[in-house]
Amino acid sequence: MSHEVQIGSFKVGAGNRPFLIAGPCVIESEQLVLDTAGKIAEITKSLGIPYVFKSSFDKANRTSIKSYRGPGIENGLAVLKKVKDQLGLPILTDVHTEEQATEAGKVVDVLQIPAFLCRQTDLLIAAAKTGKVVNVKKGQFLSPPEMANAVKKVEECGSQRIVLTERGSSFGYNNLVVDMRSFPIMRSFGYPVVFDATHSVQLPGGGGTKSSGQREFVEPLACAAAGAGVDGFFMEVHPNPDEALSDGPNMVPLHQLKSLLERVMRICDAAKPRS
Repeated sequence: MSHEVQIGSFKVGAGNRPFLIAGPCVIESEQLVLDTAGKIAEITKSLGIPYVFKSSFDKANRTSIKSYRGPGIENGLAVLKKVKDQLGLPILTDVHTEEQATEAGKVVDVLQIPAFLCRQTDLLIAAAKTGKVVNVKKGQFLSPPEMANAVKKVEECGSQRIVLTERGSSFGYNNLVVDMRSFPIMRSFGYPVVFDATHSVQLPGGGGTKSSGQREFVEPLACAAAGAGVDGFFMEVHPNPDEALSDGPNMVPLHQLKSLLERVMRICDAAKPRS
């Protein structure tokens, strides 16, 4: 059983209803972000799912140096603050440096440590010191038990506001697989575990100068994770993924989100341990 972690007005973990982290991969425009956040909020409210909005102000690990990275921290945080103020949603965003963690921690509710950076001690410490929830994504190169080391780094700063996210493991070239054993293993560390259903179907570098993806497998993997037992789901969502500036091939089309969540939550309810 995991600790409860407070995010905004709700708690996650410890048997609470699974929550959703969702939004466009990267901030493309203020209007797109506000519109998408509002529509996802309507869907999750209708289904009784606690919701955290996610979008990135900077994608620092794009495959190509020419790829769109985002509006930058100053403009990006201004947009995220509007989502928080106008829609009343808790906010999650990625941070890549200690300085970004400090600045973003003044605005957002959850600081996300990208998978490639999950072993960066100084970054984990800086995020923990903000007092905000720290969502550490498991590196594609790590086994699930190794994530205990990341947990200990955050705990050493006096924080138990930790969430762990599974996003697949490298399997050969340009491919990821999800080991369902990861969920009970990481849950055993005592914190909520989230399944990143969209990055898990990514084909890293599969497009040559960009990553590709197989969004048709988001639903079956999310359903499998629901059956295995998770505390939340992470899904990047876009009104038109084929025109998105980042991660389009693996993002969930907005118009498909409600039916996907309905199915996933039915499985969560069926799989919930009986008291």
